[in-house]
Amino acid sequence: MEIPAINLKAIVLVHWLLTVWGCMAWLPSSFAWGNFGVLAIGVWAIAQRDSIDAVLMFLVGMVATILTDIIHFGIYYPINEFAERPRDVFRFSAGMAILNLLLKPASCFFVYQMYRERGGDYNVNFGFPSVSRNRDAYQSIDNQDESSSSSSSTANPFNQAQDSKPAVRTY
Repeated sequence: MEIPAINLKAIVLVHWLLTVWGCMAWLPSSFAWGNFGVLAIGVWAIAQRDSIDAVLMFLVGMVATILTDIIHFGIYYPINEFAERPRDVFRFSAGMAILNLLLKPASCFFVYQMYRERGGDYNVNFGFPSVSRNRDAYQSIDNQDESSSSSSSTANPFNQAQDSKPAVRTY
């Protein structure tokens, strides 16, 4: 089964709209700052189509805002306190903020797929790390060939070609 291609612009636009609607009535400014900050990183990921770092930072920010949104809802959700805003505005705002939170895991999945498409190679592994004692792939230092190691080690100790240039690093 092939995963449908979701545009990063659509993800940022939907979460921006839901965040704006969620901030209308009851959530504090920390909710807005956190979500809009992550969406700004999403705009950066849109602007730089080849950047792996931008997509990874957007993904990590989305995961972090899932946790902070849950904390905000738990702390700031009013219990029968509709005095400061009309009841319908509060219900709409709360519904949009909760919908925003419910869509974030799916958005994280699609952003992770975009990260993989851009060349990211972080594999999520929730298993326990294991130590292997298999040493078949290692070559012993004592068993080196004397003729090949003495001529190549004195001429070029790192096995690099003489005319090769160092690779350019892109940050």
